Amino acid sequence: MHARAATRKTVPDATPAPAATASTGLAFAALVVANVALAFGPWFVRLADVGPVAAGFWRITIAIPFLAALAVGTGARPVRMPPALWVMIAIGGVAFAADLGSWHLGIVRTTMANATLFGNSAILIYPLYGFIAARAWPSRTQGVALLLAAIGAGLLMGRSYQLDPRNLAGDLLCILAGILYTVYIVLMARVRGAMRPLPALALASAATALPLLLFALALHEQVLPQQWTPLIGLALVSQVLGQGCMIFALGQLSPLVVGIALLIQPVVAGAVGWIAYGERLQGADWIGVALVAVALVLVRRAEVAPARGREQEMVP
Repeated sequence: MHARAATRKTVPDATPAPAATASTGLAFAALVVANVALAFGPWFVRLADVGPVAAGFWRITIAIPFLAALAVGTGARPVRMPPALWVMIAIGGVAFAADLGSWHLGIVRTTMANATLFGNSAILIYPLYGFIAARAWPSRTQGVALLLAAIGAGLLMGRSYQLDPRNLAGDLLCILAGILYTVYIVLMARVRGAMRPLPALALASAATALPLLLFALALHEQVLPQQWTPLIGLALVSQVLGQGCMIFALGQLSPLVVGIALLIQPVVAGAVGWIAYGERLQGADWIGVALVAVALVLVRRAEVAPARGREQEMVP
């Protein structure tokens, strides 16, 4: 009698776990959408008739009204925020401006595949930051996922990812962009702890636009375009959709999941390069794609398993 009564009492306490799992699933889906959308960024930059840093400025500037409207439409209102939050948003905006500036400069100095892969060096940096911040070693599943991701990234380089004296400067600029992007997502993950996604992204974008314009003017780039279509696509696909989904996911997923999911971008960029520029994927590239997919499945299961384990522990 007592055992049955205890069972009835503990089962309702376990019911929030499926809701939490569903929320994590939505965040994971948003993370995938974000990386697919962001993978089209290099293509839009190449199509633009302005300088690469100027393209970054227009990416942000065109997106700001859309982000502000979406933020207000979802209930965001002006509120007094602590100074520390403003500082994190401002630093995050400058870091993102430096990231976009260096990445866009690298895009026009190396292959699209190199730019996407090296620009996402946060694949490994951000998860390592997460383990250091948590003062913990990765679990066996997480370690295997990281190893598969690293092998997959190496295979995805293929022939077109090999370093070349002609594109070394572009590769180094893209690696620098990956480091700066890690700084940005670390800061925005903290901001997401105090703000909803759209207001956080709108404010960070506002802090990014002016530094990008100053960078473009300092490099004497052409700023005013004649063709707006690539820049509008860059703003709506990369900034509104891509960064919007990324900021939404940052507040709900671990650094390991976010870091490994960034490997989706080189895969999609490789497909775009295949279709737009005839850059066909070779056998090693397909193996790399498969390893990345397996790593994503493993790390996703590692995220869901603890929630299910906690649920089972509550039922005698």
